[in-house]
Amino acid sequence: MKYYSLNQNAPKVSFERAVIQGLAPDKGLYFPESITALPAHFFENIENLSNEEIAFSAIQQFVGDEIPEAELKKIINETLCFEFPTVKVEDSIYSLELYHGPTMAFKDVGARFMSRCLAYFNKGKTEQKNTVLVATSGDTGGAVASGFLGVNGVDVVILYPSGKVSDIQERQLTTLGQNIKALEVDGVFDDCQDMVKKAFLDESLDFKNLTSANSINIARWLPQMFYFFFAYKQLKSLGKPLVVSCPSGNFGNICAGIMAKKLGLPIEHFVAATNVNDTVPQFLVTGKYEPKPSKATISNAMDVGNPSNFVRIQELYNNDLNAFQKDFTSFSYDDELTTETLKSIYVKTGYIAEPHGVVGYLGLKKEMQNHPNAIGVFLETAHPIKFLDVVEPILKIELPIPVQIETVLNKEKVSVKIKTYDQLKSFLHSS
Repeated sequence: MKYYSLNQNAPKVSFERAVIQGLAPDKGLYFPESITALPAHFFENIENLSNEEIAFSAIQQFVGDEIPEAELKKIINETLCFEFPTVKVEDSIYSLELYHGPTMAFKDVGARFMSRCLAYFNKGKTEQKNTVLVATSGDTGGAVASGFLGVNGVDVVILYPSGKVSDIQERQLTTLGQNIKALEVDGVFDDCQDMVKKAFLDESLDFKNLTSANSINIARWLPQMFYFFFAYKQLKSLGKPLVVSCPSGNFGNICAGIMAKKLGLPIEHFVAATNVNDTVPQFLVTGKYEPKPSKATISNAMDVGNPSNFVRIQELYNNDLNAFQKDFTSFSYDDELTTETLKSIYVKTGYIAEPHGVVGYLGLKKEMQNHPNAIGVFLETAHPIKFLDVVEPILKIELPIPVQIETVLNKEKVSVKIKTYDQLKSFLHSS
């Protein structure tokens, strides 16, 4: 499989080069040269397959022969070391819980898969070292820190916006040590992401062999297809169409879901539910894509004003807005409604959601009015404990601390504060 830049001004590369480079030299995101749908019998028999077998079938064509089959299966087995349950919340509405992994966020899947691919590519290359440079608006940092901790030949540098991630999220990316370094940026997520993109294009940093573990990296993004297949496997027996709503920040998750549909997965409709950072919902109204500075909300991991992966979604539909809108809608919700709905879900059903999942729920409920005979699924992308400072006061409950979180609570935070790209560059040169 070859990958091309969506900016169309860079050479095509292998899977390995796309993973290691992260971003193409022309600033474009990499995209697979072809997408071949899986055979009908795969979906007819999906309930009899293990998650590992499903994941291998979904990802194998995108890796090709660059990782041997046995090694790829090993990587998948190590990636999928936890469950992905669908939980009935109310009639015809299910939560797909993606937070049962090591850092209790959906990004554990992509981070674990990518780290193991990179470790495979570095095997035997004693002099080769890569620096994973990543921006986070919340959960990416912790997942990447955990996924890459102790991986030989890889240093990790994580940029996060000061004061705009939850305390637990911050601890997960600042307390591990070893090959993990955290930079606390005086700014918002978009500032962090802009610094990362600028560093990739800075020739003076070529010696660091920079790559990204944000969803701009294909090895972080593509494995996110897996859990859409897992949801279908669990709900197939209900015999109804599926509508899936993704709380959306950088749009990697929903883009992976659309990829799964292009592989043949029978999902009737997707909803990209956003907080007040409504660049994409506004695009669907006006037809103009106008990025804007991000605004801070209680669903902080979605505070993105210029979602990187939306260009991939446009590519999947050949930039045909009409075709796109048949499969896809997008709605925006503010903190006030998110808070009210978080409370009402708990009062009516006993289900404990968190702000990001609630935004997904709101988008799903709206779109389900157009699909009365469907089953609706909203993604719960992180455990409520990661937002206890929001969830506990609203629901007036005390959340039990899971083991995965307890291990970081008493560790010392270590971070370096920066304001400018030059400070990032100086840090990279000296580290």
